[in-house]
Amino acid sequence: MVLVRKAQGRSGSTKVQLAERRDGRDVVLEHVGTARTDAELAALLAQARRRLYDGQEALDLDGVGLEDEGVPQRPGLITSKRSALLWQVLTEAYSRLGFDVIDDDAFAQLVLARIVEPTSKADSVRVLNEIGVAPASLRTMFRALQRAQQRDYRGQIAGACFTHALAAGDVSLVLYDVTTLYFEAENEDELRKVGYSKERRVDPQIVVGLLVDRRGFPLEIGCFEGNKAETTTIIPIVKQFAQRHGIADMVVVADAGMLSAGNLRELDDAGLRFIVGSRVTKAPKDLESHFRWHGNAFTDAQVIDTITPRDQRGTAAKSSDPHRRAEPRLGSEGACQVVASGVGVLGQASRPGQQDADVAENKARAVVAGEKTARTPRFVKTRNGATELDETSLARARDLVGLKGYVTNIEATLMPASEVIASYHDLWHVEQSFRMSKTDLAARPMFHHTRDAIEAHLTIVFAALAIARDLQNLTGLSIKKIVQTLRPIQQIRVQIAGHEHIAADPITPVAETILTALGIDPQ
Repeated sequence: MVLVRKAQGRSGSTKVQLAERRDGRDVVLEHVGTARTDAELAALLAQARRRLYDGQEALDLDGVGLEDEGVPQRPGLITSKRSALLWQVLTEAYSRLGFDVIDDDAFAQLVLARIVEPTSKADSVRVLNEIGVAPASLRTMFRALQRAQQRDYRGQIAGACFTHALAAGDVSLVLYDVTTLYFEAENEDELRKVGYSKERRVDPQIVVGLLVDRRGFPLEIGCFEGNKAETTTIIPIVKQFAQRHGIADMVVVADAGMLSAGNLRELDDAGLRFIVGSRVTKAPKDLESHFRWHGNAFTDAQVIDTITPRDQRGTAAKSSDPHRRAEPRLGSEGACQVVASGVGVLGQASRPGQQDADVAENKARAVVAGEKTARTPRFVKTRNGATELDETSLARARDLVGLKGYVTNIEATLMPASEVIASYHDLWHVEQSFRMSKTDLAARPMFHHTRDAIEAHLTIVFAALAIARDLQNLTGLSIKKIVQTLRPIQQIRVQIAGHEHIAADPITPVAETILTALGIDPQ
């Protein structure tokens, strides 16, 4: 771009030149003339402007303003700033997952704004304005919450998530867990109720169940009353998922909190396979058999694979017979494995949990001696009104230190014990998704109080979580890191001499890595 340049000459004269900026230096293209008076300067400036190409404006490069000569200065005006790169990444992810099947721009803005900066629905307008996106009106956004319930946006999103997960891998194994979301409210209602809280809160809450694939990508979400037991949530979510997508055979993995005879029976009756964590005390006879024939010493990472046979009605028996050394063979009726893994490292004394057993024993002895009181002391029993140490329970607890139990209805010929354990250990993916929803996406605090609004809020969080997990899986970076990297890179529109120009911040190496991983040309 050619500009008018003024330079101070000798004896107070002023040179008027046409110059071009190249590599940080002014390159003089033409010397128009030298002025020694204000009149001569004004004439030379007018002559220089006539020689400029159309659309170019005289610009002071030496810091001397034109106001001195009576010519008003008109600096470039920034008309808009936009985090165009970040918005491109988010909108392309929204479309890639198939969420654009929902023809609702306001809903899409609420989902993507939550990824950029989790905040209230009303404050989402500010977030969108700050990144240069023209937001829908606040009234339209709140109407989008109503439409989300009326038009079953969650069902459409769940369908898109299933299609994506199926294309990216498989859904033959899904992971399930629950969490609680509390409300800063004084009174309970039909949904928000005081119940068991992992955070030991006494506020009204709701219970949220989440089903994900083995990579942590969300597939289904459900909302339950705050006082609902965790064990009663898995069946509705899993059945809803299976019926929605017509799945007849899959493996459901859940932690010990989901273990109940009723749950396992319903999953089995529905033709679904399961791997559920279990406390080793749930399989006393199976371990008794092992202790009887093999002793209670374990090697590092040893696996005890036991089988509980079914009777002729297909019901699992209580346990194997500890007086028989051989395990029962699988018959045509099938069987249920009960797998317990020992994790002793340097012998029984150093197994994980040994210190906890020592603390419990010392507490029990203090209670028996009358030195300490406890409402439900462990290893203490009462006989004839007197308390005494329960040596049998203590010995048994020490035998079980370091063991972790797993229960499955998958035949041992289809999935060996080592694979059962490995599949169960994938549960950290669903726990990570919950952490993302609570921290990066701020599913709480929640400012809604009606059930429909709460369900719509969870639908937005569900969609945002799917986008966040997808971007994280593709780039290897957390969604927080992606937003922090791309948000400052802005596209700027500047108006100079009546003409609009576009400029952009340089792309950083981290941003270039993100774009390359997503298949976006960083140029």
